[in-house]
Amino acid sequence: MIDSHSHIYCDAFDEDRDAVITRAREAGVRHIILPNENVESIPRLAAMLERYPDYVSMTIGLHPEDVHDDYQAVLDTMRPMLDQYPVVAIGEIGIDLYWDKTWREQQHHALDVQLHWCHERDLPFIMHCRDALDDILDVIDHLDCPVPRGVFHSFTGTPDDVARIRERGDFYFGVNGIVTFKKSAVPQLLPVIGLDRLLLETDSPYLAPVPNRGKRNESANIPYINDFIARSLGVSPQEVSAASDRNAARLFKLNI
Repeated sequence: MIDSHSHIYCDAFDEDRDAVITRAREAGVRHIILPNENVESIPRLAAMLERYPDYVSMTIGLHPEDVHDDYQAVLDTMRPMLDQYPVVAIGEIGIDLYWDKTWREQQHHALDVQLHWCHERDLPFIMHCRDALDDILDVIDHLDCPVPRGVFHSFTGTPDDVARIRERGDFYFGVNGIVTFKKSAVPQLLPVIGLDRLLLETDSPYLAPVPNRGKRNESANIPYINDFIARSLGVSPQEVSAASDRNAARLFKLNI
C-alpha cells in the first residue's frame, strides 16, 4: 500500500519517527508521499528524504492556511526549491474557507500560480479543498495553461462534486480515515469515485480511522482504511490496495 498523503515529518513524530516508519513497513505500507505546508517545513521533508530515500517522496507547495499578505514573497522563495529537490508533486495547495475568508483573493492567486508550476514542471497537484470547491473550480476554469493532473485530497464532497471535478481533467480522489467514521457520507461516494480514481491516504497525524479514532494517526493505520473500503465495495482488500497503488504510481510517476 502507498500512503499518498502523510505529514509524518511534523513535530508530532519527533520523538518516535523511526518507530513510526518501522510500523508502517510492518503494516504493508511500501511508500509514503509527504505533502509540504510552507517554507519552514521543507527542511523537514528534505531530512526525511535523505534518511529514507527509497521509502518517501516529497512535494513542495504552500498550504492555503499559510497564505497571508506575504504569500507572493513566500512563493518566490519556494519556486527555486523545485530545482533543488526531487519533488513528485506541487502541494499541498488549494483553498480553505472553513475558518476564515480573509485571504480568499490571495488564496485564489496563490493557487493559480502553483497550478502554473504544475504545468511548467509536468507535476501533479495535491489539492486541499475545504468549503471552497466552487472557488477552486473557478481558478481551474480560468487557467491560461492546460489543466494539470492531480488529486483532491481528503475528499468529502457529493456525487455531483465528483462529476464536476471529473469533467475538468485527469483527477483522483484521496480517501482517508473519515470513510470509517460512523456518520460519514464518504462510503456512499466510493462507487461514484471508482477504484480507478481512488488514492489511499492517512493525512497523519490527523483523522485516525476507527478503531483508533481520536489518537495520533500514522501511516501504519492505512490497512483499516483499505479494508473498510473493500467491505463497502464488496471487493477484496488486495483489489483496493492494488488499484490505489497503480493510481498513485501513475499520478506521481513513482518507480517503485
